[in-house]
Amino acid sequence: QMEQDAAAAAAEAAAKAAALEQESRTALAAAVDSAAAPVPTVARSTSRRTLSMCEVCGEARAAVKRSKNASKVCKECFYRLFEEEIHETIMREKMFKRGETVCVAASGGKDSTVLAEVMTTLNARHDYGLLLHLLSIDEGISGYRDDSLETVKRNQVQYKLDLTILSYKDLYGWSMDEIVTHIGRKGNCTFCGVFRRQALDRGATRIGADKIVTGHNADDIAETVLLNVLRGDVPRLQRCTQATTGADGSLPRSKPFKHAYEKEIVMYAHFKKLDYFSTECLYSPNAYRGFAREFLKDIERADASTVLNIIQSGETVQASASFKMPTQGTCGRCGYISSQKLCKACVLLDDLARRKSIVYEQ
Repeated sequence: QMEQDAAAAAAEAAAKAAALEQESRTALAAAVDSAAAPVPTVARSTSRRTLSMCEVCGEARAAVKRSKNASKVCKECFYRLFEEEIHETIMREKMFKRGETVCVAASGGKDSTVLAEVMTTLNARHDYGLLLHLLSIDEGISGYRDDSLETVKRNQVQYKLDLTILSYKDLYGWSMDEIVTHIGRKGNCTFCGVFRRQALDRGATRIGADKIVTGHNADDIAETVLLNVLRGDVPRLQRCTQATTGADGSLPRSKPFKHAYEKEIVMYAHFKKLDYFSTECLYSPNAYRGFAREFLKDIERADASTVLNIIQSGETVQASASFKMPTQGTCGRCGYISSQKLCKACVLLDDLARRKSIVYEQ
């Protein structure tokens, strides 16, 4: 009986082992089949890809997120949009007339280089019929202006435009380096700004130009609005947002970039690989304007529309009827426009002469 029981137990164990082996083979086969089976394709999200495509043409990848409206556009569409917006400003403000000679204020920096590029492009594309002429002012700042003027000379060759260069030394008998030696770095931007503005007018008059165009952009104009508010300068506050100033005079000055953001000008110059000089003026870090610039940049980081909003606010400012606006006349010494007996440039030159005589007496 014991032998029968042992045989039965052995048979049962063998049957269990066979069953387990079969289960193992079945599981292994299933695993092999699963590994060999094609992996189901997961549909990729197209949202990211869609966002990176140009919102204008839909064909090329976006390269620029515009400051003005946050739209994402490719390089070619950005070029065209940027240029045509400048054209719209020119047409809306009626800046030019066919046959006019227009001086392009050229410093070699990004703004003036892009201005030369865009004005040359639009003049040909829309047949403005303008004679463009580059005009540069050499303030006499060693290690800065001498290098930037080399850039202007290359631009002259590239755009095939005539170039005239005038210097502070020739016009006023002083270079900015000499002025800073006598007055120090505080307040030197006042001298430079006054002299440069008059120098541009004098240069344009020598050329026989009808108008001057400058590369002042939306950020520059917004900064000027803030500065004039801080200074309480109502006359300048009313003028600074105008696309063309001095329209009733002999030499109007226009700003085609009035609504163009600085960031977009930088991107345009970068993508087009324009030849421009990017070093900051050696004396500008101490400029009062720098505080307004930093303040504006901080606000712009939160809301880019702030720039154009400030300009719009400046456009709506009007002096009360009781406020007496200065009457424009001419300087009794040099004949330049002035609301005083002497223009600001002549007053500053007198100040320099006084400082120089004091130094010599010491």
